[in-house]
Amino acid sequence: MSAPLPQLLAMAFRLLTDRVHVRLAADGHPDVRPAHGFAVGRLVTSQGATAVELAGYLGVTKQGAAHIVSELERWGYAERTRHPTDGRSQLILATEKGHSLVTRVATIWAEEEARWAGLAGADNLDNVRDTLQTYVDATSDERPPIRPVW
Repeated sequence: MSAPLPQLLAMAFRLLTDRVHVRLAADGHPDVRPAHGFAVGRLVTSQGATAVELAGYLGVTKQGAAHIVSELERWGYAERTRHPTDGRSQLILATEKGHSLVTRVATIWAEEEARWAGLAGADNLDNVRDTLQTYVDATSDERPPIRPVW
């Protein structure tokens, strides 16, 4: 008997994520963890964010977001600059290294997806994708955030 579907989804996501991070470490990004990736991805897609905005997106405290930002800044993936409209805030931007990281992760995800298609068959994987999309569309009025909940 197989594991319940939510458990299989969680395990598959964890295995895929772990494989991505092993490859990132081999590519010279040993310190990047899922929360870092979600944060840099958000900075890239939103053209920057404040620590408060990142905290809300990541589902962490402002202090937790500030810690993540400090690490990203120290490693060269993000930088702080003056906020263009709010003198009390700083805007956090992805650097070129941050953009490159997001591009590399997208490539690795695509390669892992191709590996999965090779294991299960492209048609089967398309069915899985369609079924998951149907569930997401029917269960939520808006696209749920893609962020760690740990």
